[in-house]
Amino acid sequence: MAIEVTRQYLPLLEEGGRGDAVDDDEGRDRHYLPDMPDEDPYQAGHRTCAGCGPAIEYRWVLKAAGADTVLAGPTGCMYVANSTYLCTPYTVPWAHTPIASGGSFTSGMAAGYEAMIRKGRHPGPYPNIIVMAGDGSAADIGLGSMSGALYRNHDALFICYDNECYANTGIQVSPTTPYAGLTTFTPFGKANAAGKQLPPKNLARMMAEGHPHCYVATTTVGYPVDLINKTRKGLNRRGAAFMHCYTPCQKGWVYQTSMTVELGRRVVEAGLFPVWEYDPEERTYHYFHPPVQRPVTDYLAMQGRFGHMLPEHVAATQRAANLNWQDMGMDVPAGLREGEDPERHARLKEESYSMPLNRGVGA
Repeated sequence: MAIEVTRQYLPLLEEGGRGDAVDDDEGRDRHYLPDMPDEDPYQAGHRTCAGCGPAIEYRWVLKAAGADTVLAGPTGCMYVANSTYLCTPYTVPWAHTPIASGGSFTSGMAAGYEAMIRKGRHPGPYPNIIVMAGDGSAADIGLGSMSGALYRNHDALFICYDNECYANTGIQVSPTTPYAGLTTFTPFGKANAAGKQLPPKNLARMMAEGHPHCYVATTTVGYPVDLINKTRKGLNRRGAAFMHCYTPCQKGWVYQTSMTVELGRRVVEAGLFPVWEYDPEERTYHYFHPPVQRPVTDYLAMQGRFGHMLPEHVAATQRAANLNWQDMGMDVPAGLREGEDPERHARLKEESYSMPLNRGVGA
């Protein structure tokens, strides 16, 4: 006789305005952090870089999921930095998979646990099954594997931690590298002043539109409570869920290590990474409207990878951000509209920018 598969339920945290997203004048240095779980399945002792965005994402996701979790990690930064011989920072079961196999491995793991529980070979409940793949795996080499797992609706949470490059192997370009983002494969020069000429792949929208039965969401390390709640929503849902998380890379982006969380907010406030969740029942997108709408220069100037940009590149980036504001149903202020004119950025040829020392200080 088959045994019923029981599943866990993870309560959501109360949000203080998307993780206390407030205007500068109200004090951006204040953090809204409710009572967090004491357990920490992602322990200290790993070898990630100082200020590592993916490491922050890993810790919050596993704190949200809890101790009854099984984790898969395709080849990438977080595999190399988190696994040495007989040593990892995880206190939960973790498996390394080839870079292309994150989706297929996790599919088998989910199906295996369901079968073992039904046959009485695992006491249950069904564990929280998560795969965390970098953008190289989720958006490029392993995209087909990930899409197949979502299409088959395996009960697992599929996460892309997006540092917008192949950082593990030397900062090569990936499908999510932004326009004009400097990588070792997109150098700028006389023949190509921009560097990368293509816009980033809109991975999360691809997943939502291509798999309308799945819960899909975007989030950033700038809003920890939002990240935790979306992790729990994806795990609470029976079936496949996908989350795309923006995770800055200090090594590849060249910024001050203390600014990782601030970048996670500014990219949203600059309109370059919309935060939303897709409701599969209604087939609708619910967008987060940040309290601040910044010019893209407030974001670009914080990172060395954009230091080569010319006025026309900044104007093109501002136009892309303005189109995102429109998609989100927000008005585009006149000042941001004016930023679509390269002449508005002519001063950049003479100015030198300095990175802000503290959170909330304008670039």
